[in-house]
Amino acid sequence: MNRYMGMMVAGAAALAGLSSAASAQRDPAYAAAREAKQVGEQPDGYLGVVGAGTPALQAMVRDINIKRKAAYTASAQASGATVEQFAFTSGCNLVAKVGAGEMYKTPSGQWKQNSGTPELDGRCK
Repeated sequence: MNRYMGMMVAGAAALAGLSSAASAQRDPAYAAAREAKQVGEQPDGYLGVVGAGTPALQAMVRDINIKRKAAYTASAQASGATVEQFAFTSGCNLVAKVGAGEMYKTPSGQWKQNSGTPELDGRCK
């Protein structure tokens, strides 16, 4: 099991780095929403809308999350983990890498602006 967790962590770290950077570079709307603190990373590995958000913003987040789930599903199948386990591990990595001033959801469900080290779920290793 530890071997699989190691693979999941490594894969999630790679996926998290590529997913965020690639999306931001390809989609100026995503970068603008992130900078405007309208979206943020969540502990479950998916992007969230901070507040109500416009229909266009919600659609963009939904599209990103569909792509993330597809990537998590493929990686989970390859590593022998569940999609939920892989998404959670990715969430740990994504929240940990939130930039200063960007938004993230705490384990208790509150949106916070990162002012240093984001608050991670106790199960993140």
